[in-house]
Amino acid sequence: MWIANQRIDAAATGGWIDSEDPATEEVIGRVPAGGAADVERAVAAARDASDGWRYTAANDRAELLHEAVARSTEQHDELVELLTREQGKARPEQEEEAEWALTSLRYYAELGRNGSGRVIPSGEPRSQLNMVLKEPYGVVGAIVPWNYPLLLLAWKLAPALAAGNTVVIKPSELTSLVTLRWIESCFDHFPPGVINVVTGTGAEAGEALVAHPDVRVIAMTGSVATGQRIASVAAPMMKHLHLELGGKDAFVVGPDADLETAADALAYAALLNAGQVCTSAERVLVPAGMRDGFAEAVTAKVADLRLGHGLDAGTDLGPMAADRFRDKVTAHVEDAVSRGARVVTGGGRPDRPGWFFEPTVLVDVDDDMVIATEETFGPTIPISTYDRLDEVIGRVNASTMGLGATLRSSDPLAIKRFYEGVKVGTVWINDPLTDNYAGPFGGMKMTGGGRELGPEGLETFLETKHVHWDFSQDRKDWWFPYGAGEDDV
Repeated sequence: MWIANQRIDAAATGGWIDSEDPATEEVIGRVPAGGAADVERAVAAARDASDGWRYTAANDRAELLHEAVARSTEQHDELVELLTREQGKARPEQEEEAEWALTSLRYYAELGRNGSGRVIPSGEPRSQLNMVLKEPYGVVGAIVPWNYPLLLLAWKLAPALAAGNTVVIKPSELTSLVTLRWIESCFDHFPPGVINVVTGTGAEAGEALVAHPDVRVIAMTGSVATGQRIASVAAPMMKHLHLELGGKDAFVVGPDADLETAADALAYAALLNAGQVCTSAERVLVPAGMRDGFAEAVTAKVADLRLGHGLDAGTDLGPMAADRFRDKVTAHVEDAVSRGARVVTGGGRPDRPGWFFEPTVLVDVDDDMVIATEETFGPTIPISTYDRLDEVIGRVNASTMGLGATLRSSDPLAIKRFYEGVKVGTVWINDPLTDNYAGPFGGMKMTGGGRELGPEGLETFLETKHVHWDFSQDRKDWWFPYGAGEDDV
């Protein structure tokens, strides 16, 4: 673990967690199985560092973030290799993750210099000053998932630090090695206690972090069930919660869409990171008359994809992160088939080491099947049909989650109806899964409502204070007693 700039090689409570290469099932390292005592030590370090970091000049905080970028760039190859061995996705995708993480550090380093509130007009402009101040909360708990362990950490860590908060990180037990390596080698120039890492399970280290009274903000990316548990633990302490939970994103093919390029876009949107992306296209809606041609085009794209170790040249799809996640995908596909869906290609586990699952295209998928309602988080493409584009918005909104949605079309009226009507946090028109660091990312409904990236991503780690300052200490006419100085009636 990493507490107050010191490497901690054992948990206070003892025990270890093995980290495995999901492509080979080989153990590549281990981390301490931390618990409440370790969280207490990390939070104490963060609390002790909080005042000093809060009053560190914004320009100095920015320079420290830029130094982390420089150090990360020097260790790029080592970090990417470890990230690939521990997380599994193809190296080109890991390269992108590493660069996106550094872009986040750069973005918030500069945004953090930009201001700490605003001056607003006063009731008496000559004798009063009114200010809105944006202040750090103090200690932030960052609970980070395994699918993009560096990127989704950076989305929390960079704005939290730029805002003046200290941070305790609880990485996924599946990707703790690369998280620790990044923090201890690229952020050790920060003051001790500003950044801390406690490894362990969610039930032990994660629960203790959420329950700690000195942790004022919990920023978490993960499942709806985990978000609900965090909310229930945090509610009595009125903590500020920043939750980005599950997705069940729709990919809609418009009647005017070109099938070949739509198939290309869908293959990327559904199979990036073997489908282990919160914004993966998990529901595909295509006009009924175009279904067969589109399914054929998608199948042709999928058939050419190469499964393999993420470090092997030419690998398109790596393994799933753990066998239990592959079991869930298998269950969703089997349920769909048992209820009338048909597998066009894929649908099984290749005979090889590692937690691989074949990219799978299904047709005749109904909206009430599990694969169309629950988050699958795997390499599946379930295709349903529609008759009129107007019905699509209601079907998209029928999901309890509302993270994102994609429409392939060039019809401006249809596009406008679509992005105005769907209840999701991000709408992609023709270019799925593309983020803009100046634009907020997050969802609606059961997806949690939090926002990362953009100014909104910084605002979530700042609380607001209004200051009303009168330069004079003179008595005001409207104070008690009312009617003072008036003749009695």
